[in-house]
Formats: sequence, structure tokens, C-alpha cells
Amino acid sequence: MADQATPNLPAIDFEATSQFYRRLGFEQRWRDDSWMIMTRGSVKLEFFHHPGLNPGESWFSCCLRMDDLDGFYAVCQAAGVPEQSRGWPRLHPATIEKSGLRMGALIDLNGTLLRLIQN
Repeated sequence: MADQATPNLPAIDFEATSQFYRRLGFEQRWRDDSWMIMTRGSVKLEFFHHPGLNPGESWFSCCLRMDDLDGFYAVCQAAGVPEQSRGWPRLHPATIEKSGLRMGALIDLNGTLLRLIQN
């Protein structure tokens, strides 16, 4: 197995977080009272229980570098995640950044920013 790193992200409610990510094509691989692991292909997200988190004040984030950003974005839209500038969950369409990266964003129901970066 190649070396890898996985983000550790907060989940206010494991069941709600699991259902949200399942709609985006993730599978729950592990869960107990304090930890949950979700995977989608080679993407692995690990969640810790954080019931006191206010999504509007969350500063948690990670980058998902994807071969098919547009395909994943379409899955998010089909799951009902709206494109809007406020609230959560929400989507931001991909644009070309000054760095040359093509990047969009998903803010999940916990207020976590997932930067969606095209490989």
C-alpha cells in the first residue's frame, strides 16, 4: 500500500453526516461512538464526533484532488446540494485560480470546506 494521509473532520451527528456523504457516493467503512470512516473510491474521510460544533464558525477544511471534478460536482448537485453563497451544505462551481488550478468547493452540513481540485 502506498503512503497516504486522510483528513480528520468534525461531525456534529454521525448518522446525519453518514447519510449526507452516502448521497455523494461514499460508503461507511467504520463507526463507533467517537470515530467514523467514509470512502469513495480512493478518497478516505475520517470523522471525529464534535457535537458542540457550530457549522457557521467551523474552520475545518481539506482538499480533494480529483480526476473527475465535474463528475463529482454533478453527483453533489443530483443529491440536492445547492449552489449558493451562504449556508450549508452548499456548492461553489469550479473556476481557474491564479495558480492555474481548477477548483470548486463543497461545504458540508458540519460547515467543513472541502476544496475540489481537478488533477
